[in-house]
Amino acid sequence: MGESKPVNLAAAEPYVRSFESRVRTVDGRTVTLDETYFYAEGGGQPADTGTLAGVDVVDVQKQEGVTVHRLASEPDAEAGDTVRGEIDDSARTYSTRAHTASHVIYGAGRKLFDDHAYGGFDIGENTIRLDFETTDGDDVNPLSFQRMANETVWNDLDVDWYEMDVEAASERDDIVFNLGDDADPTDAVRIVEIGDWDIAACGGTHVRTTSEIGPIEVLDVSNPGADLVRVEYAVGSSAIERQIDKTRNATQAAAVLDTSVDSLARRAEQLLEEKQALQRELDELGEKLLDARLAALAEDTYRRDGDEWLVGTVDAVDPNTVADRVGSRADLGADIVALAGQDGTTFVVVGTDGETDANTVIDDVTEEFGGGGGGQLTLAQGGGLDAEPEAVVEYLRDD
Repeated sequence: MGESKPVNLAAAEPYVRSFESRVRTVDGRTVTLDETYFYAEGGGQPADTGTLAGVDVVDVQKQEGVTVHRLASEPDAEAGDTVRGEIDDSARTYSTRAHTASHVIYGAGRKLFDDHAYGGFDIGENTIRLDFETTDGDDVNPLSFQRMANETVWNDLDVDWYEMDVEAASERDDIVFNLGDDADPTDAVRIVEIGDWDIAACGGTHVRTTSEIGPIEVLDVSNPGADLVRVEYAVGSSAIERQIDKTRNATQAAAVLDTSVDSLARRAEQLLEEKQALQRELDELGEKLLDARLAALAEDTYRRDGDEWLVGTVDAVDPNTVADRVGSRADLGADIVALAGQDGTTFVVVGTDGETDANTVIDDVTEEFGGGGGGQLTLAQGGGLDAEPEAVVEYLRDD
């Protein structure tokens, strides 16, 4: 009779943290066992860590149906020996809760999306992502997922897993296949079912009731690709820390704005409205100041090469505002207008009657002072000039 096939019991017995097993093979730092409870990386869930024969386990993979343990150093064991395995409780518990939470999140997606299919899953160190293949993600926000997911946790639904004939499972529309490409071909498939909330074919480790997941903090709902919706979330202590940070930040912001957390959103809206009103008032004053400045400069135009030039500096306006005013050319009283100012860096705006190309003037200025720019025949602007506005004006007048 041939030797029995090695088995991995991690998914079937997810609460086991310590076990003994016979060594099948040792090849340097690589060990296989008759049976193991170490989860092999797959389906979006990371490999378990811990110790085997007293040596740190740094990776666990499945190769041709056999679970292979990669150790930090060569173990003091050989084929036939019985060794003890110790699974890192913190890492396994986190992965088990995070994986079960993905089914809770998917159950919410079933109700939020008219059409849906499994698009991918990955457990990160602090956050987890679950992707849906759907065309209905435009109006879904993180709070919708968060409310529904945490209600499901609070309702303490049973989580069951069992084997089902793969053909029978594939014929059911309600079963989502979460198995990755690395899943072993088989006549039976492992089903994970959470009450009437979600049912899926899945090979990961799971808790027995949804209340064991703990709090779920949904961080973002995004569209990373066509017909793809990504939900990013945190569970357990990471979710708690994020919730505390949000509360702390909101409390501090409310204190600064002299309001309550409950009234923070309305206070922020009021401040935004006040800021917008002040900005409009500032823009109007800037435009008036610009008009006054242009009126003053119009009294000091000069002729060069047959053209009337209006050249000078402007203050408290941005280049776009200047360009809008120069582009209208109403009442400017000159063939060529060149105005220099500062908006972070020095800029120059040039407007012409079309007889002279405004880009020619910009090229001349940028060649002298650096920066760059351009535009149309009758209106162009340059920025990033390495000079004060007064120096640009002096150069244009003396050129």
